[in-house]
Amino acid sequence: MKKVALHNLGCKVNAYETEAMQELLENHGYEIVPFQEGADIYIINTCTVTNMADRKSRQMLHRARKMNPDAIVVACGCYVQAKPEDLDDCIDIVVGNNKKKDIVDILKAYEAEKEGVKKEILDINHTSEYEELHLSKTAEHTRAYLKVQDGCNQFCTYCIIPYARGRVRSRRMEQVVEEVHELAAHGYKEVVLTGIHLSSYGVDTGEDLLSLIRSVHDVAGIERIRLGSLEPRIITEDFVREIAALPKFCPHFHLSLQSGCNATLRRMNRRYTAEEYYEKCELLRKYFSNPALTTDVIVGFPGETEEEFEESRAFVDKVNFYETHIFKYSRRDGTKAAAMEAQVPDPVKTKRSNVLIELSREKQAAYESRLVGTTQEVLIEECIDHAGEQYQIGHTKEYVKVGICSDKSLANQLVEIKIEDPVQIIH
Repeated sequence: MKKVALHNLGCKVNAYETEAMQELLENHGYEIVPFQEGADIYIINTCTVTNMADRKSRQMLHRARKMNPDAIVVACGCYVQAKPEDLDDCIDIVVGNNKKKDIVDILKAYEAEKEGVKKEILDINHTSEYEELHLSKTAEHTRAYLKVQDGCNQFCTYCIIPYARGRVRSRRMEQVVEEVHELAAHGYKEVVLTGIHLSSYGVDTGEDLLSLIRSVHDVAGIERIRLGSLEPRIITEDFVREIAALPKFCPHFHLSLQSGCNATLRRMNRRYTAEEYYEKCELLRKYFSNPALTTDVIVGFPGETEEEFEESRAFVDKVNFYETHIFKYSRRDGTKAAAMEAQVPDPVKTKRSNVLIELSREKQAAYESRLVGTTQEVLIEECIDHAGEQYQIGHTKEYVKVGICSDKSLANQLVEIKIEDPVQIIH
């Protein structure tokens, strides 16, 4: 029996695909082992969202080769798709996007032939096929992430992902629901619908995200539904009114912002203004009581002046996000932004990043302070031991992590917890 070790880099979509490959391999008799010395096959699902992601992908591939020089080393995913010319002779098999479903056949063919590097890369920008992968279980025991969409048509000027993932492709609704039924049968109570550009779900199939959410909501055994990252344009009055009427829907919204300055948004090719974005946030607050709004912000985008940064900072302050994830702009070869003039020096990026990180901490503390004294529904996910006491840890519907002291195992149960002290909220 061949021993296979897998390692994932990057987003939740990548993580889903890695777990799906693992399940395929297990079903065909391979033994899954930890990513350490002793495996016969190493599979690294790579990421290319930044130059640092490229570097980490290369490092993990070289690490695999060092752990067993005689092993088969497989490079999969976005870095492979975007930069196949970067791969060197430490790789035996190269598997691009939309080919991961064939991992078992690819491995068998390589072992039968063993003639040089085997490359399985298709022209991702000229395919309309959604790659069918399937999961019946995940590494988490209570929450399951489901990939329902792939590709992106947005072409933001800083982003390489459309070139690595191709155009928008959606998974058929009945196939998603079938997988949700199977996960529910295995005891999962919460599902998270994810995609490369989730807001575009169904534009290629005639379906839509709202209909998908409703269908998943009808699955018995599923108690919670979350969404991955959304674009502001999907937040309409009709959409928000409908999801607010679904009791299983969790009011945790990650709305990509990137900048609160309209001039910067235009250079980024983001298709909304700060004013439109703010209207979407207020719409969510109209229908949900205290929803958790989280976002991403890039600092130091080419051409960002001090005045533009201050405009962005003031906007973040105004919105009152629960969490803001700050990224220093990383120049990405192959994107329009990489060729833009007025690249911002790294020390300036660091300074601006620190300003927003501190603001984010303040906003997070303010949001969490409003939870003290309230009773929250928490899905318990794990039990930890601290100083001789047992603590049951889980998340509220808003995805705030909380804990209670209890020696009674409550794993995978929904419990009502009164938050009486800020220390119950865990970071």
